[in-house]
Amino acid sequence: MINLFETISAFFKEQEWPTFQLEGETTLQTSFQGDNGKWTCYARTVESSKQIVFYSVYPVNVPEAKRTTMAEFITRANYGLIVGNFEMDYEDGELRYKTSVGLEGEEPSPALLRHLVFVNVLTTDKYLPGIMKLAYNDISATEALKAVE
Repeated sequence: MINLFETISAFFKEQEWPTFQLEGETTLQTSFQGDNGKWTCYARTVESSKQIVFYSVYPVNVPEAKRTTMAEFITRANYGLIVGNFEMDYEDGELRYKTSVGLEGEEPSPALLRHLVFVNVLTTDKYLPGIMKLAYNDISATEALKAVE
C-alpha cells in the first residue's frame, strides 16, 4: 500500500525544497518565494481518504474591515479557476489557496505532484498583488481583480 506522506516527502526532497513535518501530523511545512512575495506552504496527506492537499497561506491576514470585500474578491476569482480555490477564515482573516487530489487506488506520479504544487504557488503569486491592494487600500473587489487578471 502506498504511503502518501512518504511520497510527498520524497517529492519535495527531489525538488530540493526544505521542509519540516508538523509534530504529530502528516503535514509538511515549507515556503515559496514568488515574483510578488514569499509565503508559507503546507502539504497535508489524509491516508484514510487517500488525499493530498497543498495550501499556500498568504503572508498577511485580511483586516476585519476588509473581509467582506475580500470574500467578494475570492468568490469572483474562484469562479474562473479550473484547479484549486481560495479560502478565507472570517474569524482571523487567514487567506489561503488550496489545491488537492484524491488518489483512491492510484499512485501519485511526480508529474501529478508537480502540477498540484506548482499550479498552487503560481496562482498564489499571480493574485498576491491584488490581494494586498484590496487589503490595504480603498478599492473594490472588481478593481483589485482587474489589476491581476
